[in-house]
Amino acid sequence: MARKKRINDIIEAKGSEHYVIHYKYHIIFWTIYFLFNTLRWGSLHNDYVYSLKTNLIGFPIHMALSYFNLYYLMPLLVYNKRYLEYTLAIIASLFVMLILKFNLTYYLISTNVMPEASEVVNSISLNYAIVTMFGELYVVSFATAIKITVDWLREHQKLHELETRQLTSELRFLRSQVSPHFFFNTLNNIYSLTLEKSDKASESVLKLSELMRYLLYAARRNKQDLQNEVQLIQNYLDLEKLRFDDSLTINMNISGDVHGKKIAPMLLIPFVENSFKHGANKNIGAMTIKIDLIVENNILLFEISNPIPEKMTDYNLDDEEGGIGLYNVKKRLELGYSPDEYELNISTTDNIFKVFLKLRV
Repeated sequence: MARKKRINDIIEAKGSEHYVIHYKYHIIFWTIYFLFNTLRWGSLHNDYVYSLKTNLIGFPIHMALSYFNLYYLMPLLVYNKRYLEYTLAIIASLFVMLILKFNLTYYLISTNVMPEASEVVNSISLNYAIVTMFGELYVVSFATAIKITVDWLREHQKLHELETRQLTSELRFLRSQVSPHFFFNTLNNIYSLTLEKSDKASESVLKLSELMRYLLYAARRNKQDLQNEVQLIQNYLDLEKLRFDDSLTINMNISGDVHGKKIAPMLLIPFVENSFKHGANKNIGAMTIKIDLIVENNILLFEISNPIPEKMTDYNLDDEEGGIGLYNVKKRLELGYSPDEYELNISTTDNIFKVFLKLRV
């Protein structure tokens, strides 16, 4: 109960803090505007006392009409697309403002309510009404424009934060799909060895534990050391070699400096998985998987190729049940890298399936 009360107190405090900050900006805006207007009209009339008095009367009217428009008329009428009613309401508000301002100025300051005119104005003339109402409309429009701009910027920021959270969630979801998919294939391998009562089963379990340790801890980061990803691939290949024996040849070439380079975790391993799923696992006899990993000037060049059965030369991995690994890689590249940071080409030529990835690391 105490903990719940504490949480509520924090929420209320945050809300109060936001309100105070919001209120503070309103005070700053109107204070600056008041000082500017007072100095401007004081300079025009060469009478700063008169300017101060008229602004002390005018500004409460400015503020009342502005807030009435922003927080009542617009939400009630504009947001509900009742534009004609809104226009009539604004005209009526300006007319009420005109009567109020004229009388306050006439009885409290001067019977000449418009000293900037060429003649004495001591009644509501057409010229006085037009000038005063348009001046008030200018103030209301100015305040409204600021409010709309601030609201737009705030909504834009919220939208950006929402998109960021959605992208982050989608990336996490894709990673959560990669790991079960990877474990599914690996556990199948170990299961096959246990059925054969092979002594290699224990070694496979040890390799799998190393893979699990990597997935549980290292792959939580947005970026991982490239050398760790290379070690992950090597562990996976060692695990597969235990099952395929001499029927499988793996030519893996690594060149360049992989130290200090960063890459999205679990990005390369789906390509390696795929080479077994659609190559070695299809029982096409002895086969060779070629892997080239080259780092040049912070650019990773990764290429992997494997033979596939003739009947699979025109298949579409994205539409196949097991194509989730490659599909996820494509999505993760789109979400985690800009278009100029990577290049991915997947092709099939002469029964050889080939993947080429160029990536900034």
